[in-house]
Amino acid sequence: MKSKTLKTKKKKLSYRKGVGAVLFSDQGKVFVAMRLDNPGKHWQMPQGGIDRGEKPKEAVLRELAEEIGTDKCQIIGKGSAWLTYDLPDELVGTVWKGKHRGQKQKWFALKFTGDDSDIDLNAHEHPEFSLWKWVDIEDLPSLVIPFKRGLYEKIVAEFSGLADG
Repeated sequence: MKSKTLKTKKKKLSYRKGVGAVLFSDQGKVFVAMRLDNPGKHWQMPQGGIDRGEKPKEAVLRELAEEIGTDKCQIIGKGSAWLTYDLPDELVGTVWKGKHRGQKQKWFALKFTGDDSDIDLNAHEHPEFSLWKWVDIEDLPSLVIPFKRGLYEKIVAEFSGLADG
């Protein structure tokens, strides 16, 4: 498909509504994990779609339980705006059955109230992550896949004041 045609098609596609979780440890570090389905050494925070009839607050807790095996946390903050990112051209038409150009997400800051042993990446029948770790919030943009860097820079700017531990 020619570049101009792809750009026109991409502009007509909607954003998939989703949520994201900035999960803070007691030490003020942020949870990141490495996706199973993405080649490369990129990390991301838990995120996912909002189910029909589900409120964003409910979705973020469900996503944490599905993706990292625990919802032992409390919400301590909510993003001031919905944030978007666009998929790179090579992924448009393949991800999410070709229905969306990217995601429009509501991000939440959460305080992890469990122990590291409560985190189980294999708790769900379809695991999404292979590894996980705690990192400094300012390191997030350098760890994420390049097309999400701008999004993560906005998240860091909004939530870095909560990293005090």
